[in-house]
Amino acid sequence: MSADHPVIDVAGLSRRYRRVEAIRDVTFAVPRGEVFGLLGPDGAGKSSIIQILAGVLLPSAGRAAVAGIDVLRNPEGVKARIGYMPQGLGLNLYDDLTVDEHLQFFAELRGVSAEQFRDHRATLLDITRLAPAADRLARHLSGGMRQKLGLSCALIHLPDVLLLDEPTAGVDPLSRQDFWHIINRLSRERQITVLLATPYLDEAERCHRLALMHCGRLLALGSPDELKAGLRRDYATPISMEDVFVSLLEAEGNGARPGSPRPPDAAVTLQAVASQRGDAAAIAAEGLTKRFGGLTAVNGVSFTVDPGEIFGFLGPNGAGKTTAIKMLTGLLRPTAGTARVAGYDVSRQAAQIKRTIGYMSQRFSLYPDLTVAENLTLFARIYGLGGQRKRSREEIVIAAAGLGEWQGVLAHDLPLGVRQRLALAGALLHEPPVLFLDEPTSGVDPMARRRFWELIGGLSRDQGVTIVVSTHYMDEAEYCDRLALVHRGALVALGSPAALRQRAAEQRGVVLEVATPRFREAIGRLEPHYPDLSLAGSRIHVFTHDPATDRQRIDRVLRDDGVGPATIREVPMALDDVFATLIGGGGLRP
Repeated sequence: MSADHPVIDVAGLSRRYRRVEAIRDVTFAVPRGEVFGLLGPDGAGKSSIIQILAGVLLPSAGRAAVAGIDVLRNPEGVKARIGYMPQGLGLNLYDDLTVDEHLQFFAELRGVSAEQFRDHRATLLDITRLAPAADRLARHLSGGMRQKLGLSCALIHLPDVLLLDEPTAGVDPLSRQDFWHIINRLSRERQITVLLATPYLDEAERCHRLALMHCGRLLALGSPDELKAGLRRDYATPISMEDVFVSLLEAEGNGARPGSPRPPDAAVTLQAVASQRGDAAAIAAEGLTKRFGGLTAVNGVSFTVDPGEIFGFLGPNGAGKTTAIKMLTGLLRPTAGTARVAGYDVSRQAAQIKRTIGYMSQRFSLYPDLTVAENLTLFARIYGLGGQRKRSREEIVIAAAGLGEWQGVLAHDLPLGVRQRLALAGALLHEPPVLFLDEPTSGVDPMARRRFWELIGGLSRDQGVTIVVSTHYMDEAEYCDRLALVHRGALVALGSPAALRQRAAEQRGVVLEVATPRFREAIGRLEPHYPDLSLAGSRIHVFTHDPATDRQRIDRVLRDDGVGPATIREVPMALDDVFATLIGGGGLRP
């Protein structure tokens, strides 16, 4: 294949599942050695595109070629040239095999010779930092380690093309950083072409080019800088990919519809002022613990939440966030420790807690075959609301959550963001003083996430509702008054975002942000000098306790290697780096 011929070539690609059009006329091309990102929320069509390129799904229309092979005509031929990592934590792994046994199994499956296997194994264990865990069973690996093992299995034959379907979804921040170091190294040193799907807007900026997708359609295509260029005149602050995505949705009319939620006003209030205002904590936990057999899901957690506060549980999947919330809502009985919510004991007064609080579970908990109005009526009856109060509360939550035009629509036909607003409205019907939200924005588009957090902020700020929210989106943590950083069931840090940043800076140093058009080459030059550097979009973050000296050193290294000049400035530490620092950095690595 010639150097200028695209390694991935997609034209007019469409895929229909009965009445649902998952992909609609998508066209793009990816040259050799490029890191190309498919960016969009759940349901955008990202996974369907990757499955077609991997030869495991046939399109309804259009064409696709990978490494010069027609995917439609020769799907088996494509599979020999690619590495494919499906969506889900370690979904291509076997719990009863060790790390080494996985590598051997996939090497035999791919026909890798014994000599090649020795070389590839050593390289992959080195770049994924899995060498110390080579004899460990997959079931005993953390989520991030499972994902890195899954990546190693996809790479054991060193393919020309690597297809990754949301490889960092739900993993810890340090493992996300490791993933991106690996991807950039493979692209830079081995010219492997990488196509990956991600819902994380900050990750998108680490790609050479992006396809922004929504509801199966391609909204925009280009490099991060090209996509931002059209917004520069309208924004006084630095532009993010979320700004770009939201702007594109607004341009299509998705941002100004009459059903958008609006802040409550004097005439329409979502919530009576919380009764907990005063000196007493709305929530108080002491040594809260939950064990499932030999597994300790939550380990001795202690904290308090003030009335009207937005309190965030921040951590990856499996950290113990959902288990903690289920204990606080009376759905799980603690193994040890105590907690009080809205004045009630979680062990002895679970029924009173359930009647008092609002709870929005991680999984969509409404009835798909009922309309919006019917779901709200059902919730009103469950909470014992009737007559004029029921009608009044339904009107209030429908208006505030922007559900007016959706009242007659079945829940399963709603867009995901609207479904989440409906679930929130249901949780608020009975005017709870304390509201629990378990990963409420997982999978929704950036516009819906912004609207949702506007609602949450209004509830806390204007109505005095105490809100506990769990998330693995680092940018959402900025909306919280205080954060509990949770890792492997333990509470590793507690405080406001600013206080946690200060604490992390004392340990790791301040952050020097390095910006250069050739940032991938710059990474390779700086890593030997600063092995713990991190990536923030298309910027490199270097940690230092002597910023003046290191600013000069960075500039000299890049200029001497022909990568400079670079713009170097001091910036606040990103929350994913704060998380990685406060959990002990290397503590997540095997």
